[in-house]
Amino acid sequence: MTRIVARGVHLPLHRLERASIGAGRGTRAVASHDEDTTSMAVAAARTALAGAGGHLPGTVLFSTSAPAYADRTNATAVLAALGLDGDAAAYDFTGSVRSGIGAFRAAADAAAVGRTTLAVASDIRTGLPGSAEERDGGDAAAALVFAPDGPCLAEVVATAAVSAEFLDRWRTPGEAAPHVWEERFGAAVYAPLAARALEQGLKAAGLDGGDVGHLLVTGPHGRAVAAARRAAGVRPEAVADDRSGAVGVTGAAHPYLMLADAVERAAPGDAIVLLVLADGADCVVLRAGELAGSAPGPAVAGALPGRPVAHQDMLVWRGLLRREPPRRPDPDRPAAPPSHRAADWKFAFTAGRCEDCGARHLPPQRVCRRCRAADRMAPEPLAGRPGTITTFTVDHLAYSVAPPVVVAVVDLDGGGRLQCELTDADAERVRVGDRVELTFRRLHTTADGVHDYFWKARPVRGEEH
Repeated sequence: MTRIVARGVHLPLHRLERASIGAGRGTRAVASHDEDTTSMAVAAARTALAGAGGHLPGTVLFSTSAPAYADRTNATAVLAALGLDGDAAAYDFTGSVRSGIGAFRAAADAAAVGRTTLAVASDIRTGLPGSAEERDGGDAAAALVFAPDGPCLAEVVATAAVSAEFLDRWRTPGEAAPHVWEERFGAAVYAPLAARALEQGLKAAGLDGGDVGHLLVTGPHGRAVAAARRAAGVRPEAVADDRSGAVGVTGAAHPYLMLADAVERAAPGDAIVLLVLADGADCVVLRAGELAGSAPGPAVAGALPGRPVAHQDMLVWRGLLRREPPRRPDPDRPAAPPSHRAADWKFAFTAGRCEDCGARHLPPQRVCRRCRAADRMAPEPLAGRPGTITTFTVDHLAYSVAPPVVVAVVDLDGGGRLQCELTDADAERVRVGDRVELTFRRLHTTADGVHDYFWKARPVRGEEH
């Protein structure tokens, strides 16, 4: 038995209005200048683990078509930022949109043999200006916790997959945007693949189209997805909104996002069918569990509203448009040895609390500043601890691709003071006393491609300025 016991979704704050680029109605989600697929994966996974009811994963599988690094494992940064045991395994599934459903199936297989597994998919979809990918793509991350037992959102009943080699969408290493073949070709190739995977999945589950309560169809080829929905033979009301009108199609993350959305609306026992079209077709049949419909917090619907972003800013953040940088030296590259020694602080935001007097130290120290006790510090993870801005400054000269930089001094609830950057906030509306929460972000990327990750503060969602 494979059960999905928790889910988490991260939708970036910013939205590009398609009308602003002459590309129709709706919006697409846009990752901020300090977000990448790794940082968004951490945000989604933190939410999932918070609702996992004590299920701690022994394996982390991270999927994306746009990894922050090649030739090294990005899942290890996710593992470290979550503060998980270093004995856990961490692996990447990268390079294609289909890798997302591949990680899903691998996590389900691991849970079936008794290993709790976190599968997280995160994608940033970049297209050249004026392209269909720019219009229809979107940025997001979503995470699912798979376990062999316990109350669940859904349980996996059956899977099916068909594969085919055809040139529909491709991007060579180093290219920023994909190439796409003419749409009619892709739609013609995908149609029989989708029909075969759906037929096999339903047959394996002992169901037919009339039994399906929620049909989730996704893939980067919009025409093929629309055709598969029409040909599925299910009740029209069973076809789920894929949320692409509000956030776009988020690549490897989209199957996870749609499933996280579906379990909020499903009733226990409902049949949920997930059909993913990418270099073939994958079908997953699930049964909604006892937690369906009552999961804490709206994972997707509650994060749909966002802040408009200018097209020019999006292009700058993507590296497709150069803007005059601040006239300050580029930041130094973080050195590997000290970063490794401080990994618990840098990635997991683990402070120290004196075991003698209870004083909290950010970052952790060997000697207590209050009672002077030496080597009496207990680790204290604080990534989920909110705080209050006690003072701040707005710096128009500091190095940033999105100036100005807002630096705030934050008093964390329960003690401890932190100086850090503020993100997802309007510099002109920041005020002393604003409530903030911590978020794992990229401080900058050096000229030789090293990403410097740390924690920033952002207004508590729903209280953005």
